[in-house]
Amino acid sequence: MEHKKRTWLGRMRKVKGLSQDEVAKLVHIDRSYYSKIENGLRAPSEKLAEDLADLLGFHYSVFGMEKSPFFFALRHSKVVLAHFDLNLRYTWLFNPHADFDPVLAVGRTDVEMEKGSGSEELMQMKKEVISRRQTMSKKIVFTLSDGDAAYDVTCHPLFNARGVLIGGSTAAIRLQVCAFPKVHS
Repeated sequence: MEHKKRTWLGRMRKVKGLSQDEVAKLVHIDRSYYSKIENGLRAPSEKLAEDLADLLGFHYSVFGMEKSPFFFALRHSKVVLAHFDLNLRYTWLFNPHADFDPVLAVGRTDVEMEKGSGSEELMQMKKEVISRRQTMSKKIVFTLSDGDAAYDVTCHPLFNARGVLIGGSTAAIRLQVCAFPKVHS
């Protein structure tokens, strides 16, 4: 099995201003064990994943995604998946457009990464999903380095294992615009 360093987990820890030692103490494990989790050498139990997620502010399901066959199927698709917290800051970003680094996105909002009407519209959608606690879907156009790109975005409220609202999740698919030749009669 390939071991992939969980750079997103280290970024979440740093965004919270915590050292590996502090995280380990707060979740009642040895620092070396936590280090192995962050370095992708060990997988946490479900309970430990929940404790780490609660402490660092993300949804524990991210650990399960690493083992999912969908991870490999989606990795090079036009689908972008993400989690965000109640402040609309990314806690996890999977398969983004090449303009965005998924690790550097952690702890940042859409408008901090890209200023434009698409980012503002996405943030507004996220706010509504959190306040209404209901799923929403809409088409949003973003201006990217390779031109304008339309995405079909679905946003859903995200609850932790105890049922507490912690933010939301998004699934977006880049739409293919097809130009059909005019048929002359």
